Amino acid sequence: SFVVNVHHFADQIVQYLQNQWSETEVAISDETDALLETGGAIKKAQPLLGNESFLIHNVDILSDCDIRWLESQVRPDAVATLLVSARKSSRYFLFHPDTMRLIGWKNVNTGDQILVDPQVDPEKCAALAFSGIHILSDKVFALMDEYARESGLENDNGIRFPIKDFYLWAASRAPIYGVKAENLRLLDVGKLDAIAPAEEFV
Repeated sequence: SFVVNVHHFADQIVQYLQNQWSETEVAISDETDALLETGGAIKKAQPLLGNESFLIHNVDILSDCDIRWLESQVRPDAVATLLVSARKSSRYFLFHPDTMRLIGWKNVNTGDQILVDPQVDPEKCAALAFSGIHILSDKVFALMDEYARESGLENDNGIRFPIKDFYLWAASRAPIYGVKAENLRLLDVGKLDAIAPAEEFV
């Protein structure tokens, strides 16, 4: 089954799903009142996601990732498993070189850096780019509740927060791992000039 969150052109997306995916179980998480970013969107969709692990896939990303392979890499203690790769980016998650546990983040353009453990040498970390594809345990929701309370995020429109901020907060409290995909093909289709490359990719 699938959960699709909608905001821009929500009616068109819902109509498409009804017409083209009528034989597939698809639930709609409606964000037409307010965009909640990835973290808030996941939290809002909690009632639709059940009590099992689930895959999050950014809608504007195409890739050749083998999802079954990614699923096989999930460790029993993982709250989240992030698909990452060694590709050029301005922003990287930092992982412990031995365990691939998330321990930080950096922006190479601005020099901004966040370390979960200040004693860790960031130069020895594995700096890898996030794909927007991740598998989460349902245990993540209790952490999101705690994060929202500590951060004062609760309001009438839901809880809005980027997943990056949540992961960096949660990394000191629960295991979040990266899984490195070799030779991953990834295409951001969030812009008009990406339509032709996307058609070729598919």
